[in-house]
Amino acid sequence: MRSVVNDHEMPYFKTNDGCSIYFETCDLESSKPVIIFLNGTMQDTLYWRSCANSLKERFSLLLYDARAQGQSDPGNRKLSLQCHASDLNALADHLNIQKAHLVGISHGARVAIAYTTDFPDRVDRVVLCSIGAKPTCRSSLILKSWLEILKTSGLEAMAWASLPVAFGENFLKQKERILPDIVKSIVKRNREDSLIAHLESVASYPPLSKIVRNFKPCLVLSGSDDPLVSEEEAKELAILCSGQHKSFIGAGHSLPAEAPELFAESLLDFLL
Repeated sequence: MRSVVNDHEMPYFKTNDGCSIYFETCDLESSKPVIIFLNGTMQDTLYWRSCANSLKERFSLLLYDARAQGQSDPGNRKLSLQCHASDLNALADHLNIQKAHLVGISHGARVAIAYTTDFPDRVDRVVLCSIGAKPTCRSSLILKSWLEILKTSGLEAMAWASLPVAFGENFLKQKERILPDIVKSIVKRNREDSLIAHLESVASYPPLSKIVRNFKPCLVLSGSDDPLVSEEEAKELAILCSGQHKSFIGAGHSLPAEAPELFAESLLDFLL
């Protein structure tokens, strides 16, 4: 049984080009404000379940897999931030969501920025996790190495290579015994061809510093032990968005998984 109840018999939405987008909702018919969760690379809706369950009494929720993620198809369009923003706008139309808070992590935070820029009237507040104003040399090389490992050695090898980047030292120590299970989960929820297309598209994304405009009240969250995003770049993004910045000490890139209680508390403090 899903911990987030789906209000629809068919949890797929077809875009204009025929791409199937998987989604889950909770209590959309109520008058509660809506939160839309946006996945990071290699994630699917399952990533948000714990956080969603802690928030569902106060908010209506939408969880979805972006094009080429999880249970969604890659489709025939070239992947881009504008493509993802357009898909989300069409899905919001389909579900009659007029306005929502956005909570995005990593790649999902990029999509949240693109959506807010392109459709500002549909966004209330924005929470951007594990993202900076522009990629560092290290983060660009990490993504390139993942793509090469994926192409040459396959999805499981790439999943193992991602662990020390996706999680902080504290989390890795605590979860050392179940790391093989985490790898299996990554492999299960990803398709090699879709992930290749995703990573190749990310490499061509413009720096967020060049596209941020029309911004809403914003909270930028980062981890002090994140090799992909420096605190300096996270703070710079918050300044560009005229927002707030908060650092999670000892956490890595996967803030909702590594510090779930602090993450939920931070959302409630900002969104209520």
